[in-house]
Formats: sequence, structure tokens, C-alpha cells
Amino acid sequence: MKTPRGFSYAGINCGIKAARKDLALVFSEVPCAVAGCFTVNASRAAPVSDAAARIPAEGMRAIVANSGNANALAGPEGERDVRDVCAAVAQALGIAADTVVAASTGVIGVRLPVQKLVAAAPRLAATRGQAIAQAAEAVWTTDTRVKLAHRTMQVGGVEATFAAFAKGAGMIAPEMATVLAFITTDLRINARTLQAALRRAMKTSFEMLTVDGDMSTNDAVFAMANGLSANPPVHEGTTEFGALVETLEALCVDLSRQIAEDGDGATKLIEVRVGGAPNATMARELARAVAGSSLVKTAIFGADPNWGRVLATVGARVGSRRWPIDPTRAIVHVQGTCVYDGAPTGADAPALRAKMRDPLVLLEVRLVEGDASATAWGCDLSYDFVKINADYTSLTHATADGTIARDDRLTNYSPAFKRAHLVEALSYIARFSNTRAVVKYGGAAMVKHSLRTSFANDINLLRTAGLLPIVVHGGGPEITQTMESLGHVAEFVDGVRITGRDDVKLVEMVLTGRINTELVSLLNQSSAHAVGVSGKDAGLLRARKLVGEGGRDLGMVGEVTHVNQELLEMLLEKKYVPVVSSVGLGEDGEGYNINADAAAAEIAIALKAEKLIFLTDVAGILENGELVSEMSASELRSKLANGSIAPAMIGKARSGLRAIEGGVARVHILDGRTPHSVIAELFTDRGVGTLVHGD
Repeated sequence: MKTPRGFSYAGINCGIKAARKDLALVFSEVPCAVAGCFTVNASRAAPVSDAAARIPAEGMRAIVANSGNANALAGPEGERDVRDVCAAVAQALGIAADTVVAASTGVIGVRLPVQKLVAAAPRLAATRGQAIAQAAEAVWTTDTRVKLAHRTMQVGGVEATFAAFAKGAGMIAPEMATVLAFITTDLRINARTLQAALRRAMKTSFEMLTVDGDMSTNDAVFAMANGLSANPPVHEGTTEFGALVETLEALCVDLSRQIAEDGDGATKLIEVRVGGAPNATMARELARAVAGSSLVKTAIFGADPNWGRVLATVGARVGSRRWPIDPTRAIVHVQGTCVYDGAPTGADAPALRAKMRDPLVLLEVRLVEGDASATAWGCDLSYDFVKINADYTSLTHATADGTIARDDRLTNYSPAFKRAHLVEALSYIARFSNTRAVVKYGGAAMVKHSLRTSFANDINLLRTAGLLPIVVHGGGPEITQTMESLGHVAEFVDGVRITGRDDVKLVEMVLTGRINTELVSLLNQSSAHAVGVSGKDAGLLRARKLVGEGGRDLGMVGEVTHVNQELLEMLLEKKYVPVVSSVGLGEDGEGYNINADAAAAEIAIALKAEKLIFLTDVAGILENGELVSEMSASELRSKLANGSIAPAMIGKARSGLRAIEGGVARVHILDGRTPHSVIAELFTDRGVGTLVHGD
């Protein structure tokens, strides 16, 4: 991501957390203007009190931020700790202490281990560079992904660049600022004008974001502008100022959506649009009320088209405020389907339920009392939200040296919880001894950090239960992203990526050089005993050129002609978990890009696997919007023939049929967006996805 001139970033581990990054730096090579918006929570954290007293300001140079410890409600030493950290970072950077401000996030009520931050300051300063993503990762708490945004604008013929990162997943409610966010720009502007623009941008972005309705003690949004673009100065009330507000709004809306999507335990992003309100204040409050309603959020989680909860929420807020609005005259749309227009429309509930399984759910309320509108963002309320927040401090403890650690042992849970789950799961273990299971890993499960971690744990648990897992992975989104960053345009035909001779080298680099290596490292952190294998290694996957429908040339796309079963047998015999990247070796010595679903099916056949598991981004195979829990191969074949299988599922369905025809007993199609879906499918009576078996 392009970053503004003169800014550098860093993210390291200083020891607040046991291993993950926990200390971030944003640094300007020259003095800059800094603006900020802060939480209105009266129980403010020490760094918020310090920064709010000094910002907006000119001549600032750096922001240091830590995660794992909020430095909030920890006693009178908190503000002194802030000053000590700022002084240490300033000394390491060779700048004045009063040009540094701080931010913190994490557990409330624990003294900041200031000595760890002070000791790490020289290393933090020395490692700064353009890796803004590392700084973004260092401010995570319950976040599962890096949140970045980038924009540019023209001022007097000069381009100014904006780059930002944020953290936020829980304890988010719309008031002033709702997260930690850090905006950097090389725009030339004074602090007072930047502050005015930032406050304007908050109203349609962070102030319209809610996850759980609880306001943090540490919320802050910072904007730093160092003027190195050398544009004509931006002044309030000008056309350029309006353009700046729009740019900041777009940047912050981008981050707001990312935060809502990553809300604690979230499976869906909710977008609420309210129109036809008497004024903007009413529109904003109604949109936020719907996005924050627990009943609306739980309905979205369950894909329940209970639109009555939307209008009930609107009516409750209107009634309590005594506003001149009649909700009974409204028009309500859910996922583009009109469900209410002065009366229920009788919308097709099963079809609507299917639409509500999408990762983005859009709710629209059109009132008839005016022309003001607003948009708010939130997320669904899942079982995992309760788990994450119920355990946040009961399973978190500070060690003697100030390191924050989690104790997530089963012993911390209730006897009833343990009985219900352990008894059911243990009944399956004897069935799986020495059973081979090929797992095709892809989709959201590869992207979201928490899902990657749960997948690694699942593979280790499968081994413990006696299964012999083999992991096969693709990496389509990562390949596309890498290609686009290099100026390559991805082209698809019938869902197959056209791969040129130069492209196949890039595919191999991403699949084998990056994804496979990272996945093996993650699995081995969970003691999975994993070994990375390219499909080209020892001719594991022999391939020939695949010709598209109608003879279309797909380039270096291949289909598997032979699997080196002996190599995999050797690894399984030694109790390794093979992790296979889906590239193949042609008889011509060329490398071929192979569809990972097809590769997994051929490997399952060659190994005579009992199970083939596909992790995907849908609940499984759907019929009239409902999940089909179980079907035979002939039933699946019939659905393919009559066109009732969704286009995105056709490749998996065909690969699954190929596996069953080749002797694989069972094929499982699971939602990889759900944590521990593999375990839930195999070790519980009802499962969570679609099971396809032989006739």
C-alpha cells in the first residue's frame, strides 16, 4: 500500500503479550500537524487524557501505541507511565519528548509494564520503515485481521496521499471516536483546519459504527499531516477543504466497515440505511439503533428474515424521542427484497433466508417524513461474541513481569458444558483410528487470523483422535492480489484462472513459497508435525494441460494425471501431516496451476481416503435457501444436471462426485467461516455442513 512521503511505521513485540506484536510506532521525518478525536467516556485512560490535552498541535513527530494493556483505571501512576514511554521513544528517535503522544488498548485495570516499553523503544525506532501493516498488527486486541485504508486527493495540481490503519473488534459504540485509528498524510494543512475536517468526517464514519453498544475508555482517532506534498495550504471553508472532508470520510468509512466486519465473533457485516427522515440527526440515530439492536443482530446471525425487529427498533427510538415519524408508513427492504410497504408484502422467506447467508446483510428503511438519510454499520451477534467477552478477563491474567496471557483451559468452564460436549465427541474417536481424511483448505478460513488458528488446532485434534489428515490448499485471492500489485490483470473463464507462462511462476511463488510455508509454520505451532510439499516435489502431482470448454486455451492450467501415492504414504507412516500446494509437474517439465478442489479429490482417491473435506465460504449445499445436511451421490448428480447447484459450488460438487466414484466414502462441504467447523462436522451427531455419500 502506498504511504505518504516522510512517514515511517514499526510494529514489534515488547513483552506485554507473550509472542504477538504489541508496540507500534508512527513517525514523521519532519514536524507535522496533528489532530485527534477522543472518547467521551468519563473513565478515560491515561494516554487519552494526555493526548486530548495536547492535541490539536503543530510540530509533532510521533505516536507510540501499545496493545495488551489499556493503561486505564490503573491508578495515579498511569499518566506518569505515559510520559515515561513518550520520553523513551523520543530519546530513541532523537526528538523532543513533547512531540510524541501515546495510545493504548487492552485489559483495563492493570498497571502498564512501562519498563518493557521503555526497554523496547530503541528497537522500535530502529525497525521503522514502510511496513504499515506491522504497525496495524501491533495494536490488535481481539482483532483477527489488519485494517488498512488508502486514498489520494488533488490540491492545486499536487497529489496528496493518505494512509491509515485501525484496530477495533469489541467495546465499540458510536460516540466521538470508537476505535484506535491512525491517519497519516503528506497534505499541507495546519492543525486547527485538520481538526475541523477530522471532526466533520467522524459524523458519517466512526460515529455510525457499533459492534456491541459499549464505549471504550481508550478510543482515539489521530490524523498527522506533514506537508511534504508541498500543495497550496488547505483552508477551512474552501472547495479544497470540502474535498479533504470527503477524502477523510471515505477513508474512515472504509475502516469502519472493516472493523464492523471483524466485530467480536462476527460472521456477517450489517449495513443499515435509513432515508426519508425529517433531519440528519434523526436519520443517524435510527440507523445506529437498528445496527446496534441485539435482536436484529441475532436474527442476522441466524439468517432469520425477521424484519419486524427492524421496524420495532425504529418505533422504539421514535417513541422514546417523541419524534414526528410514523414507522407504520415506512418501506423496509432486506437484501434488496421489499418485506414491508405500509403492510407486510409476503416476501418469500426461504429465498430471503438464502440471501441472508451472505457475508454482507443490507437493511434499508425508507420513511416518509423528509429527505435526510444516514448509513450505519454493525455486525451480527454470534455465540462466539458471548464466549470472547465472557472470558475476556476471567481467562486473561497478568504475570509478575506484566506480560498479559490467556488461560483458556477446559477446566475453566462449567461441568455441564464439559459433559455435553466431551461425551458426544468421545463417542466418535474410536471410529476414526487410522482413518485418512483429505482436507481442502481455502476461502475465508485462510484469510482471517482466528480462523487460521482454529483450523490449525482442528488438524492437531484430528491427529490426536487417530485420524491421518492430509491438507491440500489453494490461494486464489492471494494470487489475484499479488498479480494486481504487479500490474497483471486476472482473467477467468468458467471460474478457471487463465494462467500464462510468466503467471505460473508467480502462482508457484505464492502457493508454495508463501502460503504453504506460512501454513506449515502455523500448523507446527500447534504441534501438528506438518511437512510442506509442492505438487512438483518428487512428481507428487503429475499433470497435463487442461483445455477449456469449447477448446478454449487456458494457458498453463493443468489437470492431475497421476499422484505419487508412495511419497504421501511415507509421510503418513512417519506420522507427518502433508501440506500440499496445488501445482503440478507436466511431462514437458513445465509447472501447471491446478484447481485445489480437483487436486484434493485425486489425492483422496489415490490414498483410498475415508473422507474428503472441502472448506468453503458458504454453509454447504443449499436448496431453497436451506442447508441440505445429507445427500447421496446420485442426488448430487441430479442437482448438477438440473442446474440447481449454485455456480460457485459446481467445481466442488464435481470434485466431490469424482472422489466418491473413485472410492472415497464420504465428502463433507463445510463453511470455513465458522470456527472449528471441521471438528463440529466430524465429532457431533448432526454436523454443520453437507455430507455427500455413495448410493
